[in-house]
Amino acid sequence: MQRRSYLKSLALAAGMTLMAASTAWAQVDTLASIKQKGKLVVGVKADYKPFGYTDPAGKIVGFEIDLAEAIGKKLGVPVELVPVVAANRMEFVKQGRTDLMIATMSYKPDRAEVVAIPEPFYYASAATIIAKKNSGIKDWSDIKGKAICGIQGAYYNRRTGDEFGAKMVTFKGSTEALAALEAGNCVGLVFDSTFFAGVLSEPKWADYAIVTPLIDAEPWGMGLRRDDPKFAAFISDTIKEWHKSGFILDLEKKWGIPPSTYLADQNKKFK
Repeated sequence: MQRRSYLKSLALAAGMTLMAASTAWAQVDTLASIKQKGKLVVGVKADYKPFGYTDPAGKIVGFEIDLAEAIGKKLGVPVELVPVVAANRMEFVKQGRTDLMIATMSYKPDRAEVVAIPEPFYYASAATIIAKKNSGIKDWSDIKGKAICGIQGAYYNRRTGDEFGAKMVTFKGSTEALAALEAGNCVGLVFDSTFFAGVLSEPKWADYAIVTPLIDAEPWGMGLRRDDPKFAAFISDTIKEWHKSGFILDLEKKWGIPPSTYLADQNKKFK
């Protein structure tokens, strides 16, 4: 009898703990947290020129950093930048290490199950491969059986290997992947077309070019903690304002990024 009563008490305590945890999760209020801390913590890329990269002075700058700073200005708080990569950017949000993530993340339904990704999206890109101009690669069918470098967490790695038959060699970040390409550890690098715009502008990559057609065009979304509708609505309204005013189009010009059809369409839509 005593054992039954003891087990019942344990079950009741466990249930109350779960309820408390559930309530705490349901009460996520990022805007209040930002106000209390007096800063906005944003996960950004530090190796993805011109969207987020470290300049010669050691400062993280770029297109997405300007977006983060604009949000901080709107909230009236300074911005703390936290470098992230594809493999950890969502986990940092989930764990509360960052309030927001603006890190070249393409929207995917499975990603929206891990973090909230408010609409409208702020940008879009597609997948392609860069290789030496004399590599002989002209289409995706040409990479079968060849070593292709990639970045961990990129959604098109699987298709590059499974569908096109490449031997994928993946790395934690783009810096390592580019170094491997330059060292000849792979014949090409698969990644976002937008990233390559910054890479190919550098003299050291003069012998390289985009060698395959763009595929799998995907919009980019910001990531924040789930079950926080107030912050999600704030981010959504902010992006709508940006599309309407042409703010993101202006940033595209500022950072020397080729004009995006997606941005032009969004500007017309919200105008």
